[in-house]
Amino acid sequence: MSKDRVLIAMSGGVDSSVAALLMKQKGYDCIGITMRLFDNDDIGKCSERTCCSAEDTEDARQVAERVGIPYYVYNFTGRFRENVIERFVDAYEHGRTPNPCIDCNRYMKFGALFEKAKDLSCGTVVTGHYARIGYDETRGRYLLRKGQDPEKDQSYVLYQMTQEQLAHVQFPLGEMTKEETRALAAEAGLENASKHESQDICFVPDGKYADFIEHFRGQVYPPGDFIDREGNVLGQHKGVIRYTIGQRKGLGIALQKPAYVCGIDPVQNTVTLGSSEDLFTTELTAAEVNLIAVDRIDTPMEVTARVRYHQKEQPATVIQIAKDRIRLTFHEAQRAITPGQAVVMYQGDVVIGGGVIE
Repeated sequence: MSKDRVLIAMSGGVDSSVAALLMKQKGYDCIGITMRLFDNDDIGKCSERTCCSAEDTEDARQVAERVGIPYYVYNFTGRFRENVIERFVDAYEHGRTPNPCIDCNRYMKFGALFEKAKDLSCGTVVTGHYARIGYDETRGRYLLRKGQDPEKDQSYVLYQMTQEQLAHVQFPLGEMTKEETRALAAEAGLENASKHESQDICFVPDGKYADFIEHFRGQVYPPGDFIDREGNVLGQHKGVIRYTIGQRKGLGIALQKPAYVCGIDPVQNTVTLGSSEDLFTTELTAAEVNLIAVDRIDTPMEVTARVRYHQKEQPATVIQIAKDRIRLTFHEAQRAITPGQAVVMYQGDVVIGGGVIE
C-alpha cells in the first residue's frame, strides 16, 4: 500500500468534495467512495438537511467526474445498523442520550472505510472534517488538533481515533474556514458549492427520534410516572425514550414552577423532574475512554473539557480510574451533564482524549 494512493470519503456535501479536489490537485492517486449506510425507504422521507440520500450520492458522483477520479458506492448498511442505529436505540432505551455521529466516525469512517482502503491498496483515508493531525516527537504520538476555524472545529466527534488511524488519515480542510471551502468549490465549478449543511441525524430525517425508535423496534414504550426528587408522583410521562436530561419543553405536564428532566430510570419506568438548580454538578465518570495525546493519565491532569458538541470548554481535573474509565471534576458546576453524551478533553488545541458519560 502507498500513502500516495488515497481513499476519499465522499458524502455529496461541499466539504468532502473540496477535500477530493485538493487531494487531486496535490497529485495524489485518488479514489472516491460513498458509503451507503441505510435504505432511504426504511427511514421515511428524506430532507435536504440530512446526508446520505440518493441525491447526495449523485452529487458525489458528479463531483468525482468533474475532479477526474474514479468513484464507487459500497453497501455498509448491515454494519451501520449494528454499530450506529442499534447503539442509538439501545442508549435511549437505557435512559441515555447518544451521539450517533461519534459512533459513525468510530465504526464506519475510521473502521469499515479503513478496511476498504486496505482492500483497494490505499495507504491513506481522506475526509472533509475540520480538524488537524500533528506528530509529537517527544511523546512519539500522533496528535488530534482542533480545526483552524473555531466555528467549524469537529475534533469533538473524532476523539475515538487511534494512533494507527491518525497515522493514515488526512484532513485537507483542517486549516480552512467554511467560507474558503465554499469559495474553492465555486471556483472549481462544483455543483454543490452552495449546498445546505447536513443538520439532522441522517437516519432520523424529521428529527422525531422517539417515533423512529418505536418504528425500528416495532413496539410502543409504555407510559410511567413523573416523580420529584423525593419520589412523589407528579403525573404521567409518555415513555422514557422521549426524554433527555435537562429537557423542559414537551413534557406534557403543568406544574406551579418550571420543571426539568433531572433523571431517567428505565427499570422503574420513571422520569424525575426538578428545578434548573438540580441539574448542576461538578463531577462525572466516563467509560469507553480513548486517549490520544497520552497513553495513560496516572496523576491528576488539568484540562479543559466539553460535555456536548458546541459547549464552551470548561476547566477541569481528570484522573484515570480504570483502563477505559476516567473521573473528571470541573472547577465550576456544569449544567445537565448527560449520560450517553461524550466528554472530550483538551489542552490548548490538542485533544487529550474522551469517553462516554456514565
